[in-house]
Amino acid sequence: MLYASVFANLKIKQTLGLLSSYTLNRKQILNKRKNSMMNETLIQLSQKWPAWLWNIALILFSFLIGFLIKLIFIPLLRRQAIQQESYSLFRSFVRRFNRVLSVFIPLIVFNSLLPFAQFNERTLRVVSKINELLLVSFFAIVLIQGIKVFEDYLYHRFDINKENNLRERKIRTQIVFIRKVVVTLIIVISLAIILLSFDSMQKIGAGLLTGVGVGGIIIGFAAQKSLGNLLAGFQIAFTQPIRMDDVLVVEGEWGRVEEINLTYVVVNIWDKRRLVLPITYFIEKPFQNWTRTTSEILGTVFIYTDFTVPVQQLRDKLTTLLTGHPLWDGKVNVLQVTDFKERTMEIRCLMSCRNSGQAFDLRCYVREEMIAYIHTNFPNALARTRVDYQEGSEKGMNG
Repeated sequence: MLYASVFANLKIKQTLGLLSSYTLNRKQILNKRKNSMMNETLIQLSQKWPAWLWNIALILFSFLIGFLIKLIFIPLLRRQAIQQESYSLFRSFVRRFNRVLSVFIPLIVFNSLLPFAQFNERTLRVVSKINELLLVSFFAIVLIQGIKVFEDYLYHRFDINKENNLRERKIRTQIVFIRKVVVTLIIVISLAIILLSFDSMQKIGAGLLTGVGVGGIIIGFAAQKSLGNLLAGFQIAFTQPIRMDDVLVVEGEWGRVEEINLTYVVVNIWDKRRLVLPITYFIEKPFQNWTRTTSEILGTVFIYTDFTVPVQQLRDKLTTLLTGHPLWDGKVNVLQVTDFKERTMEIRCLMSCRNSGQAFDLRCYVREEMIAYIHTNFPNALARTRVDYQEGSEKGMNG
């Protein structure tokens, strides 16, 4: 009985396997028949129509298919994007691919219909070559736009618009540099594919390969500085002496890192000017980075007064000004007499802030309020020049 049941199960499995394979084969046969029928229909139509009209119809049909696909899917994606407030993958996709798909989809459709076109041999060769070059170019653009969609997601994932954004700025610096390198590689490879598709360029490439030894040395010397900048870019991307949105003091200017490119860095100066520096500058020369490990910074205000000013009352006033102020982080609050000049006393107000921008605003606020306080309450304590006038000495001079 046991052997009989096992044998029956094997028979059932074999039968099911035969049925499934028969079903798959039948579907494949039907699909082939449908494709052959469609091909025959297209061939018959191409024979009935004039060649020029048929070719124009194929081109218009390709653009019509692309337009219909875009007309159906783009509104659906936009509707999904509206439902998501802060970030939407669909919104990013629509923004990056809206124009590209208007050409890329018709090119794919036209490439599939090209065998049915009624061109003569020479025209067909030219049209095929143009279509091939356009497909390679727009495929490269699609890859680049896809990388930018992924970059948009990473920008959302690692948002720098918060107080402690050190980790986000580290990752964003690497993202920007890697994206630029990958995009450059895609462009170079695409150009190489396009150029090597011509027979004349293949012969030139073969000739260059034979002399690659001497040519490589010559190109190396000619592009020494460019290669140095590129290697410096890799070093900055991964060792990170500077990062995106870092606050720097460079060449006597205060600003934020706005762009890190393969060969140069753009610093956004506080007055909206842009300082463009070669990327090797940040490897070879010293500069100040105020946000290397943290964005927190100490702000200082120097006040020059007369020796008679009551320092303790100024210290109490500084505490009153800082307490509860939104720009103060509540950590450092110090007022000290740091120096005596010949005619004035130097008082330093020290306060801590979350970042350099808030420190600048808080310093201006403290400076204005402290001067107003001294002028109102101790007008005689402002810095002044003393003259010791003696009546006897004046008579002696006149006599």
